[in-house]
Amino acid sequence: MQPVRGTHDLLPDDYRRFAHVVDTARDVARLYGYREMATPIFEFTELFARGIGETTDVVSKEMYTFKDRGDESLTLRPEYTAGICRAFVSNGELAQQLPLKVFAAGPMFRYERPQKGRQRQFHQIDLEVLGAPEPGADIEVISVAADILDRLTILDRCTLKINSLGDPESRAGYRKVLTDYYSAHADKLSEDSRTRLARNPLRILDSKDEGDKAINANAPSFSDHLNEASRDFFKSVQDGLTAAGIAFEVDPALVRGLDYYTHTAFEFVTTHLGAQGTVLGGGRYDGLIAELGGPPTAGIGWAGGIERLMMLADEPRPLPRPVVIAPLGAAAEAKALGIARTLRKQGIAVEQDYRGNMKRRMQRANKLNARAAVIIGDDELAKGVAQLKDLDSGAQREVPLDTLAEALKV
Repeated sequence: MQPVRGTHDLLPDDYRRFAHVVDTARDVARLYGYREMATPIFEFTELFARGIGETTDVVSKEMYTFKDRGDESLTLRPEYTAGICRAFVSNGELAQQLPLKVFAAGPMFRYERPQKGRQRQFHQIDLEVLGAPEPGADIEVISVAADILDRLTILDRCTLKINSLGDPESRAGYRKVLTDYYSAHADKLSEDSRTRLARNPLRILDSKDEGDKAINANAPSFSDHLNEASRDFFKSVQDGLTAAGIAFEVDPALVRGLDYYTHTAFEFVTTHLGAQGTVLGGGRYDGLIAELGGPPTAGIGWAGGIERLMMLADEPRPLPRPVVIAPLGAAAEAKALGIARTLRKQGIAVEQDYRGNMKRRMQRANKLNARAAVIIGDDELAKGVAQLKDLDSGAQREVPLDTLAEALKV
């Protein structure tokens, strides 16, 4: 038996690195006032078709979609943002909590070619701010991302790239210019891009087809078609990032892969992951909640792949070295259970073998890299003490049972 292609087991050592990434992100998000939430792993397919965009690769090629027994079309979530926005629409009380600042972490599912740092079941950390149309929200979410990457010791190997996708007015004007440009090259576009030309020409800018890339190299630039309001907004974001001490590069080719983005789009990219260099990315999506049937509500957020972050982050701090209890005899075995529980209540990691003589128990202690052994036999029980052996120095001393926890905390 093997795992399904594109999935993998998180064994204990891997999961320690996984938890390190999530815990670090969670801790930083809390410093900024973000609260954690979760959404269902599957949603109605319509949510992603409407929210992400039917012409995107995610919706048209990569989603895991199925019919349930009630003939409803359901999809395993390919990303977090649409689900969090759906939760905002579904739970009216959240509208009274604007700006709503949330953090989430969990599994996502996309049917694509498995490769380094990218699986069909993968995991993301996610940050969203709803109800904040000001550029200060853009600056803050990017700052949170930078601080998380910094704490994971990744930031100095990443470059922050940003771009403006403009407001709806700018997008409408740019869309017309793009349509005219691509129509003149329609015979050279890939089949996917010819389909996108009629439905959403901006998606062609994100094409991975080599022929499309050559055409995109001479495509009109979005920055040349931003209106004054969009330019002012983007300048405020850049000025804020500079004031916060966050270095960035403006990348006019950055469009991100989902339809719901407006104004700021950004990515932290690295050369340390090969061709798939995006570590974390996101942007503003002021029209998404209204598209899902909710009230017009601004939004901005990002997501980062946990598996990729694990590959780049330093090794987390080792787990606390345990204490091993080594009882001799049936009476000591029984007493050891209570001693172990008492020590754990004091925050001391304790390992206890289920069987074996003293030699075997000490061998096990060495394998566990234990720092001390608590040895108890009939003589010790009669005196109410234990033999405490330092497994690094080999020194051994007698310690009263009621002060054992204190002795082990030193």
